[in-house]
Amino acid sequence: MPLHPQAEAFLQQIAALGAPPFWTLPPEQARDSFLALRALAGPPEPVARIENRLIPCSQASLLVRIYAPESEQPLPVTVYLHGGGFVVGNLDSHDNICRALANRTPTIVVSVDYRLAPEHPFPAAPIDAFDALQWAIAQAEELGGDPARVAVAGDSAGANLATVATLMARNRKSRLPAFQLLVYPVTDATHSQPSYEENGEGYFLTKDAMQWFRERYIPADQDKRHPYISPLFEKDLAGLPPAHIIVAEYDPLRDEGTAYARRLEAAGVEVSVSHYAGMVHGFFSLPALFDDARRALDESAAALRRAFAKAYDQPAA
Repeated sequence: MPLHPQAEAFLQQIAALGAPPFWTLPPEQARDSFLALRALAGPPEPVARIENRLIPCSQASLLVRIYAPESEQPLPVTVYLHGGGFVVGNLDSHDNICRALANRTPTIVVSVDYRLAPEHPFPAAPIDAFDALQWAIAQAEELGGDPARVAVAGDSAGANLATVATLMARNRKSRLPAFQLLVYPVTDATHSQPSYEENGEGYFLTKDAMQWFRERYIPADQDKRHPYISPLFEKDLAGLPPAHIIVAEYDPLRDEGTAYARRLEAAGVEVSVSHYAGMVHGFFSLPALFDDARRALDESAAALRRAFAKAYDQPAA
């Protein structure tokens, strides 16, 4: 379908700001520019309890933000990994998503402030994502949660890290999450999917931006098809937990998201895909601007609820 009128209005709003594209800036300034988009997200939803905590991991201590809705019973837990091309984004940039998922599901959300490139290139972020997921499973009861009902979620680069943390858990025979919620995931760092050409310019996230991210995240001598960079190239996806994948029509990442879903399905993994016609990359985090963002958040919470219901009577792996 044509670009949605709300997406057109968003692109016009961004253009009217007159700010240089953040991928033309040094990383520190790009992070500030990206965080400024939070003003478009609308007022934050209240959550019963929010706590920042420093957790020990294998290579660094990481800051996590824990969102806990009111409950007299143990709640499921969702580990959330923010987007931002592995270079920008933090706990504040995705605060509204975590609040919304916590309230709508309901679930305890553990948002992870993983290390960013270029200061910490690959494989720092995947290691942090894996460590944080394993920490959340191990500490679920202490958080007021259920270790048998832990999901991993993320958007864009964060969805990449969610898939990679899950792959690492399977490959290392560590504890697996019960579910993966992947919002326009990065799964192919070769940038060879057709949607890169179809949607590479003019729809907020551009091919140039993805190139900028890639150059800062992936060392020059590193194979871009490494499965912990490009999960689409993992030879065997069998044994992974169920997944729900969201893609946007006018997004350079659209085709790698659907391609990853096909690979999961071929490997016998239960997977569902929602295609948001007329939408652009980033819509999910802007419910104040997009009706479809509110719909996608409700849909994501429903997918999490279904997954947690299936896992309810199953012991943690």
